[in-house]
Amino acid sequence: MQKLETSKRIITLTLSGLGLLLEVLIFYYYWKTNFSPSITTMTGVVYWYRADLMEVAFYGIMLFFLSHMYGGMRVGYLRNAEVVFSQSFATVAANVLLYAELSILAKTLFIPKMFIVMTVLQIVVAIIWSNFSYFVYKNIFPPRKLLLVHGPRPIEGIIAKFSSRKDKYKIEKCIDIEKGIDIVIREIKRGYEAGEYTAVVLWDITTQERNEILKYCYARSIRVYIMPKITDVILQGAEDLHLFDTPILLTREYSLSLEQRFIKRTIDIVCSLILLVIASPFMLITAIAIKLYDGGPVLYKQVRCTRDQREFYIMKFRSMRVDAEKDGVARLAQKNDSRITPIGKFIRKVRIDELPQLINILRGDMSFIGPRPERPEIIAQYLEIMPEFAFRMKVKAGLAGYAQVYGKYNTTPYDKLKLDLTYIENYSLWMDIQLMLLTLKILFWPDSTEGVEAEQITALKEDAKYSKID
Repeated sequence: MQKLETSKRIITLTLSGLGLLLEVLIFYYYWKTNFSPSITTMTGVVYWYRADLMEVAFYGIMLFFLSHMYGGMRVGYLRNAEVVFSQSFATVAANVLLYAELSILAKTLFIPKMFIVMTVLQIVVAIIWSNFSYFVYKNIFPPRKLLLVHGPRPIEGIIAKFSSRKDKYKIEKCIDIEKGIDIVIREIKRGYEAGEYTAVVLWDITTQERNEILKYCYARSIRVYIMPKITDVILQGAEDLHLFDTPILLTREYSLSLEQRFIKRTIDIVCSLILLVIASPFMLITAIAIKLYDGGPVLYKQVRCTRDQREFYIMKFRSMRVDAEKDGVARLAQKNDSRITPIGKFIRKVRIDELPQLINILRGDMSFIGPRPERPEIIAQYLEIMPEFAFRMKVKAGLAGYAQVYGKYNTTPYDKLKLDLTYIENYSLWMDIQLMLLTLKILFWPDSTEGVEAEQITALKEDAKYSKID
């Protein structure tokens, strides 16, 4: 199994590396035939071969960094469509930065025609190579066979999640922990030795049962997938202390240090001012379009909660009908929600409706990155059945967050809570920067804007009832 995983890693890295090399070679061709001669013509500076190599190396490093961050190199891990999109997005981002760099070198704006031609050619190559890589990966490495060990909670949801990646996982059998820990371990041993399973999934079982199974699998080098509980996520951010001759984990009483809060606030102020200036034309056009459509108010103000459950008025461009909540009942947007106007569908899709929140950030109500703010009445529902929901309000609410980047609009509240806690407990300035850059990608990725299903209740009481199992 270890040799198989090593081979898989080597093959995926090779496929991804060759794809990037093809794109860099395309850039090298255009650099030698167009970009470098153009700079020489404009400035009189002649580039020797060492400068050529430095420029190509710089572009290659930049493309590698963006591809790695956005997921363009994660062949076999992400869905093929997302790998294609991620690599294409990384290519566009790299070329925009390249255009800015070469314009600075030339001391004037480049004519973008050849940049566009090069980018289109690179995207075509990326699409073809990504599909080829997926074909190779799929035919060499079949889906991993799984044994699902579960507790009393309904398993349809988790089965559906794994079934959505049939290219990567296949649940061969489900076994209830109530049959007894000894029976479950015997089944793991039998199935693994017979080749029926190559990994185990632990879903909704008590900590004691989970620990026993995990130790058994770890001792025999059996891969285990675990859905973490709230306490597991909190411990991810714990600090290692070596005061004595035994390991100690420390979870601090505060989430962000004074220095972190100062730097975070400085970035919020500077970036919100810059973006307000850049986005002002788009905000003006959006305001006019909303007003002309039905004559209603342009902005939609709503009470939300930020750090320590402090209330504030969040501002958005109105995307729903004026009478969307005339019954006074708070509800999440659903798929194909009839309350959303045609203008609203577009601005929600490209997230233009969120732009007025730059003012909230400048005022200090919100930050660029943090858990999305909820309405007080919805928070009350969550807290009634999921007291741990208060944990996500240990930091200031955000325009975008960990749950928005790695989840979707219709991700369950319990899972969103775990994602937000992952951000809080592992906070760093680099994480904020990374999430800001990843947010650019999800603006164009449709999964992140899906509404909740019509039958999905707001607070998901069934989901929360079982989440308390330790």
